[in-house]
Amino acid sequence: MTVHEGLRGQAAIVGVADAVSPTGELDGSVQALEVAMIREALDDAGLTIGDVDAVFSCTWAGWAPSLGLAEYLGIAPRWTDSTQTGGSSFEVHVEHAAAAIALGLVDVAVIAYAGTPRSSFKRGGSGFASRQTMPGLTPQAEWEMPYGLRMPMGAYALAASRHMAEYGTTSEQMAQIAVDARRWAAMNPRARLQEQISVEDVLASPLEASPLRKLDCCLVTDGAGAVVLTSAERARDLRKPPALVLGTGTCHTHSMISQMPDLTTTGAVVSGALAFAAAGLGPDDVDVVELYDSFTITVLLLLEDLGFCPKGEGGRFVAEGVLGPGGSRPANTTGGGLAYTHPGMFGIFLLVEAVRQLRGECGPRQVAGAEVALAHGSGGVLSAMSTVILGTEATA
Repeated sequence: MTVHEGLRGQAAIVGVADAVSPTGELDGSVQALEVAMIREALDDAGLTIGDVDAVFSCTWAGWAPSLGLAEYLGIAPRWTDSTQTGGSSFEVHVEHAAAAIALGLVDVAVIAYAGTPRSSFKRGGSGFASRQTMPGLTPQAEWEMPYGLRMPMGAYALAASRHMAEYGTTSEQMAQIAVDARRWAAMNPRARLQEQISVEDVLASPLEASPLRKLDCCLVTDGAGAVVLTSAERARDLRKPPALVLGTGTCHTHSMISQMPDLTTTGAVVSGALAFAAAGLGPDDVDVVELYDSFTITVLLLLEDLGFCPKGEGGRFVAEGVLGPGGSRPANTTGGGLAYTHPGMFGIFLLVEAVRQLRGECGPRQVAGAEVALAHGSGGVLSAMSTVILGTEATA
């Protein structure tokens, strides 16, 4: 038995919260939003700040965001973690927290995130970091930026172009992913973009970085979220049904897109295999899938690499609307980063929705009988992959 397998079902997510708005904007500072989310998630679990002994955050600027957040909360945790892997940070945090809980090093962990790029930009700030030229002497500044690659969409455009060339994937097939995201968002009154669209609408939207068009790209909004974890034993006495952490896995393959080993294959091949092995499950056992959708190509690659369809067949797999409501592989049930919210890092929202689906709390977008949910974060430019498989007590 591997270490990952030994952690199966020992920890659980017991509280979740997120804040988004159809306007794309939220009131309050990043710090205030993060703390509000933590308090709301703790209340969701039936816990208080006094119960928390582990803090995970990669939001605040500085050398140790989790220390700043703990200080702001007025607590002295025995475990803090500021791991920053971009959009997958929060899945990595769940992996770390679950291991610490299983080892008895932590009792109650909070993971939080907030970002206000839309509001910041409207106030004259920098907004989303990708708008800025990379500062200082970095490998990207030296070896990639001089070639004028528009980031981050340029990196994903390279992956999309390669997938098209190698496997015959089409823009129409990728566009269906955006269409299905809007179908879910139309049932979500908190989603930023609720109007349904067609494949033709996606193809008619402005070209951003060939072959990706505007509607192939994620939103830029404000948003915040938090999750709370504790032991499976303690979880049974709390307010809401637990979402047990059945399996986790992480794999980082590169930093710069020019160093990606294969533009059509991500580290999700490794992270997914680790998570499924730990959970004792396979792709066919998953009822609802929450995938990082920074761009439509991201979803297509992750579906292949996590084993939901064979490599190279992602385009044909998604073309018939299998990801949307009523489809055989319901995915990104909030509307995702393409239509729900995307404040710079979307991974926390994948976890929140996965838990709510397992609890049956999602109203018209609820996937009937959901007992196993997969949340997969992607950070950087298809760089840092982390997979979390959650289940109900029926899957323990």
